[in-house]
Amino acid sequence: MSEKPLADPLALENQVCFALSLASRSVIAAYKPVLEPLNLTHPQYLVMLTLWEHEPLSIKALSALLHLDPGTLSPLVKRIESLGYVVRRRNAADERLLEIALTQKGRDARERALEVPKEMMRRLDMDADELTALHASMNKVIGAALRIQN
Repeated sequence: MSEKPLADPLALENQVCFALSLASRSVIAAYKPVLEPLNLTHPQYLVMLTLWEHEPLSIKALSALLHLDPGTLSPLVKRIESLGYVVRRRNAADERLLEIALTQKGRDARERALEVPKEMMRRLDMDADELTALHASMNKVIGAALRIQN
């Protein structure tokens, strides 16, 4: 990689952190109207995506997969439970574990959610290849940032 010096290394528009922050807020805002028919917020949608792939999950496992503190996750799960999408129950093998499982309504919501990625591609005016490349770049940034933290 060639290193091209920035005209002003402290200019806001040159900051990767600013671009990432603005992109995050903007994309999450773009999801809002798309998720409204499911009555989900973006963080709740992430919980549902995880459960559609891995359910049932303990709060601890769900927390690890989403990289969220259990204290942040619990209110999200309670709200999703109030929608009738999930139930919280004790694990049959280890009653100390509280696990989250989908209800039939939660499983049915997956069918409607299949339109969300397509609609977001349309709204962002990006095709699958562009999103795949962006995803790979983001994972590289995330991996590097996590290594720095540890």
